[in-house]
Amino acid sequence: MTKDNSAELPSEVARQPLEFQSPVLERRKKPIVHPSAPAPLPKDYAFTFFDPNDPACQEILYDPKTTVPELFAIIRQWVPQVQHKIDVIGSEILKRGCHVNDRDGLTDMTLLHYACKAGAHGVGDPAAAVRLSNQLLALGVDVTLRSRWTNMNALHYAAYFDVPELIRILLKGSKPKVLNSTCSDFNHGTALHIAASNLCLGAVKCLLEHGANPAVRNSKGQVPADVVPDPMDMTLDKAEAAMVAKELKQLLLDAVPLSCNLPKVTLPNYDNIPGNLMLTSLGLKLGERVVVDGQKLGTLRFCGTTEFASGQWIGVELDEPEGKNDGSVGGIRYFICPPKQGVFASVSKIAKATDQLPSSVTSTPKTPRMDFSRMTGKGRKDK
Repeated sequence: MTKDNSAELPSEVARQPLEFQSPVLERRKKPIVHPSAPAPLPKDYAFTFFDPNDPACQEILYDPKTTVPELFAIIRQWVPQVQHKIDVIGSEILKRGCHVNDRDGLTDMTLLHYACKAGAHGVGDPAAAVRLSNQLLALGVDVTLRSRWTNMNALHYAAYFDVPELIRILLKGSKPKVLNSTCSDFNHGTALHIAASNLCLGAVKCLLEHGANPAVRNSKGQVPADVVPDPMDMTLDKAEAAMVAKELKQLLLDAVPLSCNLPKVTLPNYDNIPGNLMLTSLGLKLGERVVVDGQKLGTLRFCGTTEFASGQWIGVELDEPEGKNDGSVGGIRYFICPPKQGVFASVSKIAKATDQLPSSVTSTPKTPRMDFSRMTGKGRKDK
């Protein structure tokens, strides 16, 4: 923040309730790096993490003697109890005279970095993260600052954790500065590269809406569409992720300007290879016994193209309910089997069940248990 007079803050901040505005009376003029400290916990506390909802923890949280390094240590705890209260803890840090751009000595992250991380759906809470981010932006936080350990700025964190709500806020007033900024930890890719490589569909859509360049290449010569994980390389039972990958890749390719010619290898397509030819080349046919990924036994029920991902996919009815579907994905049926016994896998993960299998999947004959309950002592030899 460049001025200490709260009356000179933007009008939208002046209208906010007083409890939302951190006191500016004793705020330092320059940011510092706070030393690392352990997270404080109540005496004889039953848990290993700080819970801001617990009365004993609240006493510590609101105690003026609790230091900024200790509060940073609390924020570092990656648990819902803490991350859902990021706005409350962040406000307490600011109330202790912390500069808006101060850093945590252990991670070199600022409050804005932590806010973007805390927006992650599930562990975090986007609404709480937005509240803290708005407060920090109103106080003049520098959105271009990076952590020295990850070289990521706030936009990179928001893209990595798929928080479009924060991306919109960050780009509202600083779009030219950070929109296409690169990060060395991601092969000098942009936020769009980071989001694409992590299948963050919401973040990618938001970045494109705000003008992110889908034709920027990283240090490996890859555009964002090139770093989308290949569904064919995904582990088993990842049909939903494969659908996201397909949509994400096409979205990024469609966003590339027509004047920018990408190499044809950007989107490999094996859709035109007939399934029967693929099976023949593998020495397989429908109905045969196969082993999936060297672990799960089943019957080959399908081979061909799908709507959830490009390329050829093998559909297998597993012997045991260890799958993810009943032969259908996204409302489209490819084969029929009982629920939880269907699975789709890339061709490379399928082998004939008659081939040598690892000991972990070779079945041992089941022998019936002998019932000795009816035996009497007459059959025994007395000694």
